[in-house]
Amino acid sequence: MNIERSIPNFADPLLHARGLYIGGQWEAGGGIPVFDPSTGRTLAEVPDANVSDAMRAVEAAEKAAAGWRATSARQRAEILRRWFELMTRHAEELAHLISLENGKALPDARGEVAYAAEFFRWYSEEAARIPGEHRHTPSGSHNILVDHEPIGISLLITPWNFPAAMATRKIGPALAAGCTVILKPASETPLTAYAMARLGEEAGVPAGVVNVITTTNPGAVTSAMLADHRVRKLSFTGSTGVGRILLAEAAKSVVSCSMELGGNAPFIVFDDADLDAVLDGAMVAKMRNAGEACTAANRFYVQSGIHDAFVAGLTERMAALKVGPGTDPGTQCGPMITKKAVEKIDRLVSEAVSRGARVHTGGAPLPGSGFYYPPTVLDNVPVDASMASEEIFGPVAPVYRFETEDEAVRLANDTEYGLAAYIYSRDLKHAMRVGKRIETGMLGINRGLMSDPAAPFGGVKQSGLGREGGVTGILEFMEAKYYAVEF
Repeated sequence: MNIERSIPNFADPLLHARGLYIGGQWEAGGGIPVFDPSTGRTLAEVPDANVSDAMRAVEAAEKAAAGWRATSARQRAEILRRWFELMTRHAEELAHLISLENGKALPDARGEVAYAAEFFRWYSEEAARIPGEHRHTPSGSHNILVDHEPIGISLLITPWNFPAAMATRKIGPALAAGCTVILKPASETPLTAYAMARLGEEAGVPAGVVNVITTTNPGAVTSAMLADHRVRKLSFTGSTGVGRILLAEAAKSVVSCSMELGGNAPFIVFDDADLDAVLDGAMVAKMRNAGEACTAANRFYVQSGIHDAFVAGLTERMAALKVGPGTDPGTQCGPMITKKAVEKIDRLVSEAVSRGARVHTGGAPLPGSGFYYPPTVLDNVPVDASMASEEIFGPVAPVYRFETEDEAVRLANDTEYGLAAYIYSRDLKHAMRVGKRIETGMLGINRGLMSDPAAPFGGVKQSGLGREGGVTGILEFMEAKYYAVEF
């Protein structure tokens, strides 16, 4: 695919990883163009799997399942540890690859690689700590033993916005638990997934334990795999709409599901907050990955006393960001993933402005090639504007004024989503009290970044089911088995 010509000074075999990866074999082909969002030009083509290919991946996963399940926890841990070390060693190549196919700025891409690799290190340690339980029944009639066993073949579906981290956050715990997997990455960003599969080979992952397929027909391909009795787990990260469809498909075969779905994160700033700390946190919570993140601050609720200073400070910082191709040195905000994404952002901003919102910086797509939308700050946004209920998924910060704590809580909870939220106040007791009232799975208190491999990631309401990461993440890929024992 000649991708090394787009990456000066990189000619590593890692960058040639492409093709369906089934049963430890690479199958070359084309059919799915991969675009550079910075230019709109085609970077490469990857194969377009059909239902038959998907069934071969299930077959390969089943063939490898018994051997992998029987592998000791220590062996599984060592393989994951080697995979972590290889990702760390190839961090710069992976970061450039992510920037090329996703568009994110290199600092963000480097951060993602480091974050992604940490899931392999974390679960290399958790593999040897799978819990069990022994206790006596209250009646004293027998003993209760609880074991945790691998759930079985797992289908992992990942999005385009974090092509490395969303894959490792699923592969790590699945392999640590003793499951074999089929990874279906987003067709917009498949190159990173294939490159990581190549590193997995080098790390010693046995053939068939990890399989990777790409397709432009995800509905039929996914349905066929979920209908196969051998597939026992679905782990999906993506939109709530697609998640609902997949839950309905999985229900037909009673497949266990973990769902990390959409978000609509409120960012609440009280009058007593430290303005500099708020602005630092706001830039991270909003502009990580150029706003293309499910945890991105989507609604800034700012109390009246600090509102004007916050808008002025945020505008100054957003206007100063350098927009450009992700791989260019100095770029701080790369392009959006597709033209369609830019059109959605523009629709939301235009609707808000038509209803009275004021634009302080940005506010319109940038001309020229590539899929660019500038960092944008709006205030005087109506609380019932479309961008208050839809994920913006871009570098737009709408600011809403509030007066009282009760008003802020009501506005924050006025959404079907509940993935992430942020609160800033110098009074920690106050912030914690408000946090308990917010309907969310994750909460940042005086902090704009909350993701960590050691923490449980997930939401409530329409934002998902289950948790990824942390000590609970591995249990998503295990079944508890109870033994009633007399001795």
